[in-house]
Amino acid sequence: MGAAQERWLLEGLDRSTTRWNVIPQQIMMARVDQGSNTSPPRFAMDQWPGYEAERRRLLSFLDARKPANPVVLTGDIHSNWVNNLHVDPDDERSAVVATELVGTSISSGGDGGPGAGRMATLQSRNPFVKYYNGQRGYVSCEVTPAALTAKFQGVDYVTRPGAPLVTRAAFVIENGKAGAKTI
Repeated sequence: MGAAQERWLLEGLDRSTTRWNVIPQQIMMARVDQGSNTSPPRFAMDQWPGYEAERRRLLSFLDARKPANPVVLTGDIHSNWVNNLHVDPDDERSAVVATELVGTSISSGGDGGPGAGRMATLQSRNPFVKYYNGQRGYVSCEVTPAALTAKFQGVDYVTRPGAPLVTRAAFVIENGKAGAKTI
């Protein structure tokens, strides 16, 4: 973010009186180490990890100023994720200050794949990753005063007609408690 955009976002969050503060944007905010178990850390530099100072300022702001229930809603990366965002990505014991929900597209990139094997590697290097799936679909969110419920809907294939829609995973973020829980 540029200085004016960052100021606009932080001032808006600081003035917010809403119960849920959804931050919609298009690149993953979590600093996910996408290396293998035998490689050095590897981060996607065209996502928020490429702008680490700005990312840390935003997460530190969320920790210090505590706007109600921040949820980052991300798209445009062709996979589904749920990430609990810690104020310090190097310390999994640091406070979770927001949850990031990442939705894929319904048809781009072919059929995709479930990624069960990749999930184990991702979680071993990134314990804040609560869900990953590379199949096509979308995330739907239901917001009430008590909770935000996210359902990851998917299809096994998009390269031919007739794929049934399946709920792949569901998570809840409770009012006043940062972090997603599987339901």
